[in-house]
Amino acid sequence: MNTHSISRRHFAHLLGVGAAAAIIRPRFTVAAHEAMKNAHGVCNRYPDEANDLLIDKIAKMNNVNREQIVLGDGSSEILKLCAETFTGATEGKLVAADPTFESILEYSKACGGDVVKVPLTSNYAHDLERMGAAAQKGLIYICNPNNPTASITPKNDLRDFIAKTPPETMILMDEAYFHYADSSDYESVIPLVKDHPNLIVARTFSKIYGMAGLRCGYCVAQPDTIKRMHGFQMFDSVNVMALVAASASLDDVDQVNNGRKMSNDARTFTLTELDKLGYKSIPSQANFIMFDCKKPVVPIIKAMKDKNVAVGRLFPAYPNHMRLTIGKQSEMEAFVNAFRQVMAA
Repeated sequence: MNTHSISRRHFAHLLGVGAAAAIIRPRFTVAAHEAMKNAHGVCNRYPDEANDLLIDKIAKMNNVNREQIVLGDGSSEILKLCAETFTGATEGKLVAADPTFESILEYSKACGGDVVKVPLTSNYAHDLERMGAAAQKGLIYICNPNNPTASITPKNDLRDFIAKTPPETMILMDEAYFHYADSSDYESVIPLVKDHPNLIVARTFSKIYGMAGLRCGYCVAQPDTIKRMHGFQMFDSVNVMALVAASASLDDVDQVNNGRKMSNDARTFTLTELDKLGYKSIPSQANFIMFDCKKPVVPIIKAMKDKNVAVGRLFPAYPNHMRLTIGKQSEMEAFVNAFRQVMAA
């Protein structure tokens, strides 16, 4: 039995709710495959050389020094490091949006930190004023574009917020979906790191580069912030295969544009079909959408699974909304057909 899998990965072990499925990712490049094959001969060695090469490429790409980069076992490790370094009983609380990507909330709780959830605004942006007011030292987590809503927080609002936030309060900007955002009201905040010692920006190779199973991510921050994080990091947490694949992917000038076009075309098709059925989506700036099903989503998730189509998990803040990852055209056609049948039943 084939299951069309167009959801985020299984989070039942973390949340106790949702659908289990693997996400459809853009393929990573021929160059990445070749780099991995060529690395077989050095798999018996520690990955220092490949680690240094990737750090140098990332630093050059972002116009920063190599001392401003930390690599991670996916950006999830970066989030975990930030929770361990900047939250807890002595460091302060974590402030995050509701809903948002949940893993850092769990990491912070494991560190003994209090977690404050601040609802998104009516426009599905981060409520920066309320988030800033809730923070006392600790860490403010902003996912932009936001997961699961695919919405953005305007660039001018973020610039003002970063400038006004006290230096003892750290800000982690998660830009996992940066490559998909094409709104004129969106920008990366990596250029702001040079002026703000309390700003950290996380990125991943899991999305546009198609490396979710290989696990590689990084962050950019000022050197003193990086030194604080190093104390909590496992040595050599990124394996040599992920390192060489990531390095080769950065050299492929077509990967980002091709991945973005593939996602945008399939997303446009899906949104058009949902609109015909009378279902409206939150404006998406990512490789997924979130739309209002007009009734509780959990029974719909289960009914879709019965039709061999796995969709996203429940986000309790929006109990009537479905999060749907954009896959290939054929997969989105399968979703639309199954969804039409489920909603007509």
